[in-house]
Amino acid sequence: MKNINLGVACLLVLTGCANTAVRDTLGIQDATVLQTGAGVQQSAQAGAAVEPWIELYGRVGNPHEAIGLLQARLDRMNERKSTYIGFKDQCWINAAKKELEAGDRWGFVEESIGEAARLTAGLEGAQPLTVDNPPLRTVTPLRSDLADGLRAALADPRVLQCPQAQKQIACAEVELMHAGHDAWTRQFEAAKAKVDEVQSALADVQLSLQSCGIPAEHADAPSVASTSAPTVVALPTDMLFAFNGSKVESITADGRQKLDGVIADMNGLNDDGAVKLISVSGFTDRFGSNTYNLRLSQRRADAVRRYLLAGGVKAEVRAQGFGRASPGAQCQMRDWHALVACLASDRRVELRFQRAEADSGENAHD
Repeated sequence: MKNINLGVACLLVLTGCANTAVRDTLGIQDATVLQTGAGVQQSAQAGAAVEPWIELYGRVGNPHEAIGLLQARLDRMNERKSTYIGFKDQCWINAAKKELEAGDRWGFVEESIGEAARLTAGLEGAQPLTVDNPPLRTVTPLRSDLADGLRAALADPRVLQCPQAQKQIACAEVELMHAGHDAWTRQFEAAKAKVDEVQSALADVQLSLQSCGIPAEHADAPSVASTSAPTVVALPTDMLFAFNGSKVESITADGRQKLDGVIADMNGLNDDGAVKLISVSGFTDRFGSNTYNLRLSQRRADAVRRYLLAGGVKAEVRAQGFGRASPGAQCQMRDWHALVACLASDRRVELRFQRAEADSGENAHD
């Protein structure tokens, strides 16, 4: 009997070591997840269901009904659900279904429903859209390298013409957060399995982007009114907006003149519905934090979108901020003023145009 007990003890020790080894591959960023034993505090930092969380997610009600209603709303959106935001919306709905069926009682089901509801409202135009993945109570951030890789892929200009890559990126982002929930509940093996899937998906994204590359003959199209299919018009934000401005009211006189030219071209060109979709993409230079730059670029893209619609553009207009994720300027000088001037081309808003005869899935991106 003594030998049997010793064998069981050894097995438990080995299992614990294996679990620790798996855990250490996940790049867990929240130290509270690594705590074990009777001394662990159920604090807000460790994921306690504090009052603001209960107030926000306690309104979900019956999760089965909530998921069904969200799915029905998404299904009614036709081509809008076949965009990056639509794909992410669907993946959050799927994550909620999966954990509900698995009997999760930690709050991840409610948080997944909340994310799907936020994206659905954005697609319906009830609130602004954003690519940010907000922090969730039941998710610990994992593998920042994979998160950065997915964000960089989303900022690749080719993604605008590649719905397949949009779907892969969107669902991989949700899967990485789902893995973070597994890690938060100390299911490290399950978390690793999902992380491995994300890593594989990131490789698939690169293959998709290569197959959906922007045709070279359209890469530098200079004007909306070109007789060939227009692709990109890049406008420097230093011209479009007053310093640090991001609202319609802060668009400069020069910026209004340029945008009015785009509107005039569009209104003349689009009498026959030739242009179906305009994608407005905002970019910043490398100064400032990722979070600040993403928000600034989103606000500027939204402002340009509103200006175009107010000017009578009939095509659908979608806005997306990418922050500093797509630099082009090669600037290494030490003088501050010279460096800021050199990086001007990185501070820009790009307008991409999808013609009506093109495939309805191409160039669509939120």
